[in-house]
Amino acid sequence: MVQVSKDPIGTKGARLTCQITLPGRNLVFIPQTDHIGISRKIEEEGTRQRLRMLIEELRPHHVGFIARTVAEHASREDVEADMEFLMLLWEEIQDQRPKAQVPCLLYEDLDITLRSVRDLFTSDVDYLIIDNEKSYEKLMRFVNTFTPQLKSKISLYRGDLPLFEAYGIDAEISKALEKKVWLRSGGYIIIENTEALTVIDVNTGRFVGKDDLHETIFKTNMEAAKEIAYQLRLRNIGGIIIIDFIDMEEEHHREELFNYFREAVKKDKSRINILKLSEFGLVQMTRKRHSENLNQMMCEPCHYCAGEGVLKSRRTICYEIFRKISRNSGHAGGNTVTVRVHPRIADMLLKEEEQTVNQLETDTGKRLIIAPAKDLHIEKYEIIWQR
Repeated sequence: MVQVSKDPIGTKGARLTCQITLPGRNLVFIPQTDHIGISRKIEEEGTRQRLRMLIEELRPHHVGFIARTVAEHASREDVEADMEFLMLLWEEIQDQRPKAQVPCLLYEDLDITLRSVRDLFTSDVDYLIIDNEKSYEKLMRFVNTFTPQLKSKISLYRGDLPLFEAYGIDAEISKALEKKVWLRSGGYIIIENTEALTVIDVNTGRFVGKDDLHETIFKTNMEAAKEIAYQLRLRNIGGIIIIDFIDMEEEHHREELFNYFREAVKKDKSRINILKLSEFGLVQMTRKRHSENLNQMMCEPCHYCAGEGVLKSRRTICYEIFRKISRNSGHAGGNTVTVRVHPRIADMLLKEEEQTVNQLETDTGKRLIIAPAKDLHIEKYEIIWQR
């Protein structure tokens, strides 16, 4: 990226100054300055000093770098790899400059494919599969230049089935959008997102265990801790998070669970703060939010329930209809009332509420006709007064 500023010189002209910056995964490269900067969002002084000393040790003379917020937990290898990538990129730009005819584009920011590789394709990724030949060739040219050690991990998919279907990704995405996540033991966790925080509840479910109840609860909590750490990364859940583990009476069980969970979230690249497990089995934590979570990206509020997540019960709707007919029967003409309702409501009116319908006919002197209508939402109904 080139930043251009205009400084007035008297009234006759202006001086143009340019500052070139190249963003990487953990660093921003400023080749024309001799400066080391640390993101203001990294507040811990010890971390700031560590990053400053690390950059000072690794960087060449007379070039500058700024540590981005995501570099807070970056290792020496991460910083060194990012620095090497950015300097190679700058060298490539410098090589192209003498050959270029003015005006021309020397460099543009990476597209979504290459940015994903730059930011996500780390040494802990086993392989990368891509199903578009043009994107594959572009990616291989990029990798050959900047990260040739990753070349063997990239392959072009040529199967008949769509890539997401062949590798079961569609099914995994569907699971990741559900509130309930089953554990292998038969227990499960419930993930509820609210405006202010996310609440995760752990339950034993079908898991009864082979030993005593305390051991069953402990095993369920331990399995849930590992799954929760994974779900936080998978769903990109950020902000305040409350985890309600099943109550455990043994103090050493609580201590072991807390330590195990703290180790499980260390794989997470987002900044995480965890408070001690309470006597009630609650863990309060925060996870740095860098982007929208999976639900926000792939879902929208239900236009039926307006995001409430619940609907009125069938019986509630039936009695709404009864009250409305009773209230309007005195001044409505005709002897027949046709009620158009969803088939499930019609089924309840004709079976479980049959006596109430008969009594309403007696009280109002009107004949009620229940008409199932598949086109109506379950909470909607039409009352038609007929002569």
